Amino acid sequence: MVIVDAGHGGTDPGASNGDIIEKDYTLKISKYMYDRFKDLGIPVSISRSSDTTLNPAERINAIKPKISSSDDIVISNHLNAGGGEGQSVTNKCITIKA
Repeated sequence: MVIVDAGHGGTDPGASNGDIIEKDYTLKISKYMYDRFKDLGIPVSISRSSDTTLNPAERINAIKPKISSSDDIVISNHLNAGGGEGQSVTNKCITIKA
């Protein structure tokens, strides 16, 4: 199973630049990925399909029950603001045991 996590959402907008708001784009990207995996016949689930707030514990609680084996994959989509002096990108990996 592939679990697609649309980062941020609801009251947590994530990064923004003008009219570009991270929560909106992570949802669009995640829905696109969900649809493509589904079209390919790959078992898939999504953490949120609308603009809802998930705090870190709720996000994990939404994802964890969907994990049934060590072969399952969680893809968490995030976009970072950048381009300025001192801007950096940090990648985080979270391991959730079934």
